[in-house]
Amino acid sequence: MSDRIGATFGFMLKDFVEAFEPLEGIVLEIEGDRLYLDLTERDKVRAGQELTVFRKGDAFRHPLTGKPLGNYEDLLGYAQVRRVDARFSEALFIAIPGRTEPRPEDGVRITRGRIKVAVTPLVDLASSGADLRRVPFLISTALDRTKRFQVADPLTVVEMFANGARVEELLARPSTAISSGKALDVAWWVVPILIQRAGLTYLDTTWISGLTGTALLSRRLSLAPPEATAEQRFSWEPAVED
Repeated sequence: MSDRIGATFGFMLKDFVEAFEPLEGIVLEIEGDRLYLDLTERDKVRAGQELTVFRKGDAFRHPLTGKPLGNYEDLLGYAQVRRVDARFSEALFIAIPGRTEPRPEDGVRITRGRIKVAVTPLVDLASSGADLRRVPFLISTALDRTKRFQVADPLTVVEMFANGARVEELLARPSTAISSGKALDVAWWVVPILIQRAGLTYLDTTWISGLTGTALLSRRLSLAPPEATAEQRFSWEPAVED
């Protein structure tokens, strides 16, 4: 069962990598808690992405040559994309307490650096009865191999949830997702859930922001058949059906 879940996650992986492609744009207009950005369908921005909102400050220079090297930046909050149009995109602004309010011409981006994520133990709502302890390790390995994600040590994450924390609290309580994210220094939680509908078993993978506590991305696929995992095993390993 763990191999089938790992193979199913592999089919989702391309979507998640594309959802975290580096992006940079500017704020065009503000209406209440809504930001209108210059990112459009052509920029491949999509609903569910979370961008940082920042304001450029003074330039900083090389101490000897005086050559400009870049600009200081102030982090203002986060923009959660809700709607994408051919001419603009609309996002919900999540402020950081005590920071300056955004204004037109402020910047927004998804970093070019590796995205820090942690994979939780699987939540088995299908009552499969299978030993699924390998699942977070399989998913973590798949994410790490893309070179887009920096994955927290699965052993550390498993120990966190073995010592009293509950995965379900990440979904129900944004404050828990934020505080636990700070403890592991991650920006995102990946929560795999096994569910059953109309006789079929599905893998549902939900991504929760460790910065705002909001569940923003989700994919669901029926489990890959056993034969799809056969190539993952060495010749001396037990058959998939065992």
